[in-house]
Amino acid sequence: MGAAQGGDRRAYDRLLREIVPYIRAIVRRHHASPDRVEDVTQDVLLTIHRVRHTYDPSRPFSKWLGAIAHRRAIDALRRRVRADAHETFSPIAYETYADPGANKEIAAHEDSAVLAEAITALPPGQRQAVELLRLKELSLAEASAQSGQSVGALKVSLHRAIRSLQSILGHGEGRDE
Repeated sequence: MGAAQGGDRRAYDRLLREIVPYIRAIVRRHHASPDRVEDVTQDVLLTIHRVRHTYDPSRPFSKWLGAIAHRRAIDALRRRVRADAHETFSPIAYETYADPGANKEIAAHEDSAVLAEAITALPPGQRQAVELLRLKELSLAEASAQSGQSVGALKVSLHRAIRSLQSILGHGEGRDE
């Protein structure tokens, strides 16, 4: 790396080729998918290229490289977790594209009038729990104060309401729970 910092292109090319297996080994500790390993390895190589000027030749190169590879692998995991929190896999979404006829069935369930009618059909305690906690988005404490129900009773009512709505709207059929 010292020679590469001095402008020796041949040394830099050799360095990059030789560090790839070491980087992959570090990345594999955090990522299982071969595609992810390659993506993160490439990210590490790009990072090394960007920050190569920060390497101090008087210090061990492997520790410097290992720290960068480890941190980039962890950063990739964090990005993945954040992305997964916002992305969902739904067979219904796939079926929507695979079968255009499925759009009509799904649209009927997503229609707000159908949902409003289903909520109206709930018993009063369950309906109030849904309205306060889901529609008005009150906290459990706020909903408890407004409804006069305990937090536990609200939780039970909301759970039962969701199960009832799933049943009314035809979701969750055929599941063992």
